[in-house]
Amino acid sequence: MGVNQIRETIADVFEDIAHGLETGSFGKKIRVGLTVLGSEHGPQELVCGAELAQSQNPDLQVVVIGSGVETQLETVEAADEKEAHAKMDQLLLNGSLDAAVTMHYSFPIGVSTIGKVLTPAKGKEMLLATTTGTSATERVSAMLRNAIYGIAAAKACGKSNPTVGILNIDGARQVERSLKKLQEGGYPIQFVESARADGGVMMRGNDLLMGVPDIMVLDSLTGNVLMKVFSAYSTGGSYESLGSGYGPGVGEAYDRIICIISRASGAPVISGAIRFAADCAKGKLLDKIKDEFAMAKKAGWDNLIKTLECAVTTKPVESSEVAAPPKKPVTEAIPGIDVMQLEDAVLVLWKAGIYAESGMGCTGPIVMIAPEDQEKSVELLKANEYL
Repeated sequence: MGVNQIRETIADVFEDIAHGLETGSFGKKIRVGLTVLGSEHGPQELVCGAELAQSQNPDLQVVVIGSGVETQLETVEAADEKEAHAKMDQLLLNGSLDAAVTMHYSFPIGVSTIGKVLTPAKGKEMLLATTTGTSATERVSAMLRNAIYGIAAAKACGKSNPTVGILNIDGARQVERSLKKLQEGGYPIQFVESARADGGVMMRGNDLLMGVPDIMVLDSLTGNVLMKVFSAYSTGGSYESLGSGYGPGVGEAYDRIICIISRASGAPVISGAIRFAADCAKGKLLDKIKDEFAMAKKAGWDNLIKTLECAVTTKPVESSEVAAPPKKPVTEAIPGIDVMQLEDAVLVLWKAGIYAESGMGCTGPIVMIAPEDQEKSVELLKANEYL
């Protein structure tokens, strides 16, 4: 190490000590990126949320990704949303960021987001598992994964034994039976009782408002609606002012922490989402999800999922009959396909020699394809009645 490098290292150490004495926060800061392009309220609203998070959390370093804003925060230039997402992913994968917050990001099937809301009856925080994305194309399997994802997120945020409730919607009873089988097999799960007189793990609307469970298990489309209601009921809907956003995308093998906000999210939610992302990074969410699945698999997860999948009607196109075409970048999205037909739609395109992937955008299921294949893909999907 040269003399200049030694001097720089010493300077950095003294700067860290000075900052720690001033703020009471010692140690490495958690770096959270925020893309600021695409909001209905303009990029400066997101910057306000970033600055709010920075001022209230001395253990954070917020990095703004975008352009056209004035801020003293560290900034990475990006001309549009596509470039911002590309730079965000690059910074996450090379370790320059510990987590990120963004809008309109497409997750692969198997990954969905855990939202955090502030319930109105008692002012309690509650996780909604999940709020965007699709954990699986079979409903009950998806909600089972949502429960595991929610438990991992809660533990990453400091709840060592979070309570779980299941919203009383289609498939909830099957989810309850399946989770109790895992519990009998040794998976540690703490069910909560409804606050209504008849109790039970099935949660009612009253339990939603009171925040009875730490984690409310539901399907992502229902969760998405509830997120919007909880975050914007006091403003008339156009401005999300409460909560911490739609949360981190969680999957069994997902390799980054990306928290989602809405185009309607205001500065308070942006600030909360940044703190939520930092907590997930600090609490090692990626390790927590691996730990949860390791315990679930010991309790019989694989056989349980296989049983549920065998109960689904056989698909018209068998994946074993179709080989995937050569892989290439897929940057265009085709929306409007029912989630239960999403994998079939991909196989139809593969059969025609078009490489495609399934995914989930903020507006629902999507098929992702290369730009040069978009026109032909739409024609094929319409011809096969997927669109």
